[in-house]
Amino acid sequence: MRRIIFVDDEPNVLAGIQRMLRQQRGQWNMAFATGGDAALAEMSKQHFDVIVTDMRMPGMDGATLLKTVKERDPRVVRIILSGFSELEAVLRSVPVAHQFLTKPCDADILRDTIERACCLQTILSDEALRRLVGGVQGLPSIPHVYSKLVTALENPDASLRDVAAIVETDVGLCARILQLVNSSFFGLGRKISNLQSAVSYLGINTIKNLSLSVDVFRTLKEFPRRLCRRVEILQDHALLSSAIARRIVEDKPLADEVFVASLLHDVGQLVLITRIGERYAEIQDEAQKRHKPIYEIENEQYGTTHAEVGAYLLGIWGLPYPVVEAVAYHHHPGRVNSRKFDTVAAVHVADYLTHRWEGAQMADGYDPTLLLDRDLVASLGIADRLPEWEKLVDSMTERRDG
Repeated sequence: MRRIIFVDDEPNVLAGIQRMLRQQRGQWNMAFATGGDAALAEMSKQHFDVIVTDMRMPGMDGATLLKTVKERDPRVVRIILSGFSELEAVLRSVPVAHQFLTKPCDADILRDTIERACCLQTILSDEALRRLVGGVQGLPSIPHVYSKLVTALENPDASLRDVAAIVETDVGLCARILQLVNSSFFGLGRKISNLQSAVSYLGINTIKNLSLSVDVFRTLKEFPRRLCRRVEILQDHALLSSAIARRIVEDKPLADEVFVASLLHDVGQLVLITRIGERYAEIQDEAQKRHKPIYEIENEQYGTTHAEVGAYLLGIWGLPYPVVEAVAYHHHPGRVNSRKFDTVAAVHVADYLTHRWEGAQMADGYDPTLLLDRDLVASLGIADRLPEWEKLVDSMTERRDG
């Protein structure tokens, strides 16, 4: 049974939550703690899957409480409740909270957020990996991109379009912006996967305040040069893949979603580089030495791959489900019962086309055509489009390199 702990300094508020969720008593083992100290005492006795805490509490506030929980047991999904007037406090909690809910919170939203967080644990069954991913504080950004963003935010003439164009060139920035805008704190009522819309909803001031937090947007300066180069290669792959994805999808709304999913499809690799550094570099070296795709070596070592790691992180961050699904299955789209050229299929094809071009340029050592699910391509009736798309990629890369 799932274990959930709710924390607030007001007993009446906790009693209200208990009444609101009484229908969950058969599915959840719920505990209610008055304040941060009481919550930590309760959590020292037993493991909880999720903690939901108020932000403003005397003594230990919600951000401080979640920071302590993150340090003690990163596996716990951390959700914070805050009022609309507390944006500054919410931004302070971004490094330690997975999701942000408005207070008072609608029962259905609270229930769905908790249920989804718990269900995501089946994606990443290994507790050690959940602990590793749960400990993510911030994803590293490319220094020159981060500097460009800060400069744009300081420029009074910079437009939202300018800011969005910068954000969409960096995997870490993109993931964080989408995490915040898709929280129910902003009350949008729908999930956002379009980066321009995300930047517009947040506004330049919010993004500026977010970017000033060292804990939220980390740069590669603190990483060894060898790992920096790995991240730069990963970033180049993501940028080309997302550009290709946008071009091969004809439906405009779907193209925006596919672009974001493609940009983030290897975010799990970024997580693993950030969290285990040289150990992951050794896995990458092993893949190259044995002429195998890296996800095969990951599966041998951990019983899972960067696809599941990335999907788990984006899922507990509350990103749109089609994006999470595409990240989870971009190597094995056949595991999703797709009957049309949807986000999962488009990200898979864009990833293949990118690897094909990279293989021709850098001789990765394995045949990139092995990465393509040809049965899926045939079933979707897009096999005859592949030569056309391969020529498109060649022309895109010629213009880029020229």
